[in-house]
Amino acid sequence: MSRFARRLSNNFGGGSGLLGAVIVVTLLVLAVGAPWIAPRDPLAVDIVNQMQEPGPGFWFGTDQSGRDVLSRVIWGARASISVAAIAVVIGMAGGVSLGLMAGFYRGGWVEQITMRFLEAIAAIPILIWAIALVGIFGVGDTHWGPFKVGSELKLSVLLGVLYVPTLARVTYTTAAVESQAYYVLARRLQGTSSPRIILSDVLPNCLSPVIVQSTLLLAIGIVIEASVSFVGLGVQPPTPSWGNMLADARNYLLSGDWWLSVFPGATISLSVVGFNLLGDGLRDRLDPRHATAALAT
Repeated sequence: MSRFARRLSNNFGGGSGLLGAVIVVTLLVLAVGAPWIAPRDPLAVDIVNQMQEPGPGFWFGTDQSGRDVLSRVIWGARASISVAAIAVVIGMAGGVSLGLMAGFYRGGWVEQITMRFLEAIAAIPILIWAIALVGIFGVGDTHWGPFKVGSELKLSVLLGVLYVPTLARVTYTTAAVESQAYYVLARRLQGTSSPRIILSDVLPNCLSPVIVQSTLLLAIGIVIEASVSFVGLGVQPPTPSWGNMLADARNYLLSGDWWLSVFPGATISLSVVGFNLLGDGLRDRLDPRHATAALAT
């Protein structure tokens, strides 16, 4: 067991990375298994049990409508993590593609146009972009022809587009170095086509920093989703979200009903800490230069 624990800890870059992995896995289990794990219906109104303090019957208490706060926190994990995860997938698809092209064809017009455009977008903070774009496109469901796009998917797509510059710059930095490596020059002398070199040689060596950055962007996505939902532009009530739960709880900050804000706020903080610890652990595990520097100090 001790050998297994050491090996598991080393795979996640040390004890802090392993702790982050445990937190993240726990959140994923709660998000996926919410229908079976949550003790009550998160939307069920129970006027008799309004504003119940945390206790044996309601471990996290109840809100102003008598809804179980624990069940709403568990279901809120599904909304927050799904929005962040879909956004990261979209950001990786666009950012890695653009970063690879700009880095591989460094010095040409492809690099100049791509990177200057992405730098202009990245000059404005992501949260400001998110609030502005959600305000422009509106909240609630949007109908595009026969397709119906909910507020969660809409927010995920907007965040994914905003993640593209960050992931593109990370990919570009590595791809620019790898494209000048001797093995790439040798592949060119062999007559290998550029697309094949990009996909089979350059891309695998760019994935490590992209994976680490994506993990950190998941934490940022959770915060942004909560922030946008807090101001009423994200996940719409009565669907539980950590952000709109905090928005409802702000009216009771001075009345002594502390559990309404403490539990969703603590869950957001714990989620961000977990993803950041996991990202730091993966960086230590996947980046040999960082590991060498740590050993030297």
